[in-house]
Amino acid sequence: MDVIEQGVGRIFTDPDADKAREFFRHKSRALVSKLTTVKEAVEKYVKDGDYVSIGGFGVNRIPAAVLHEIVRQGKKNLGLAGHTATHDFQILASGKCFSKVDAAYIIGLEARGLSPNARQYMESGEVEVSEWTNYTLAVRYKAACAGVSFHPIRNMMGTDTFKYSGAKKVKCPFTGTNYALVPALYSDVGLIHVHEADMYGNCRTKGILMSDYDIARSSKKLIVTCERLITNDEIRRDPTSTFIPYWCVDALVEVPYGCYPGNMYGEYFSDEDHLREWLKVEKDPEEFKAFLDKNIYGVKDHFEYIERNGGIAKMQRLRQKEWLFVGARA
Repeated sequence: MDVIEQGVGRIFTDPDADKAREFFRHKSRALVSKLTTVKEAVEKYVKDGDYVSIGGFGVNRIPAAVLHEIVRQGKKNLGLAGHTATHDFQILASGKCFSKVDAAYIIGLEARGLSPNARQYMESGEVEVSEWTNYTLAVRYKAACAGVSFHPIRNMMGTDTFKYSGAKKVKCPFTGTNYALVPALYSDVGLIHVHEADMYGNCRTKGILMSDYDIARSSKKLIVTCERLITNDEIRRDPTSTFIPYWCVDALVEVPYGCYPGNMYGEYFSDEDHLREWLKVEKDPEEFKAFLDKNIYGVKDHFEYIERNGGIAKMQRLRQKEWLFVGARA
């Protein structure tokens, strides 16, 4: 196919499906325990310069405990997929952990407003950006999950988003119709938070899934945190509920409230007061530094972070609030 037009954005990951297949061919499929700690998982599997993909949607079901640990360990020069990214993006921007971003939805926290610090970081010139849409990033994961190097789409063409992306416009050899081709996105590390998992890494979750299915299968390394551990017997009793199988997972950590301050469907509502506090303190560099020292650098783990922001009493209130909303939707 002849390329009619192409964007000027850089492709930050290698879309070569054969190289990815070779990597996955050697990945262990042994049924062994993947249990570890958040600290150990980040130390072992997240390296400076890695490209990272994050599961969840907005502040819903984000792996906040792992993101805090990445900041705490001072990981740098990461590549990042800004795919429906809100508070997760805000967390990593606070530590200037990334230097390359595939941007679709970033900086904004939906109806809550824009992150002043994340916006300042993106305007600083320290971050290289390629532009996409939420849909095209989802399709890029889909291509990687399918084991191919690209996928055709019909959106973006004729827009500045296409111009600043790494997509290529081609003519279909069968119909003559124009399509944009987007490269597969094979991440170095995927980070996903789920409701339940067994010790081997078989995972179940509820609510919106977004691209987590594809991220799990296309990431070379996968760190999963879960609200609670369940037995393998429970997994086997209802095998069709497993949406991430054990062979995708490299590290598994049980982290109750691991999405906090985000929303976990059926478990707890987002801590809107704390999210507003994040946005407020970011306006003052000194106040923001003190905030980060208190909540990330000055704590040993996610549980201490929660204790500093209301502890189990607040989590119980957020759990009650979530069930009020779940009941209203039922």
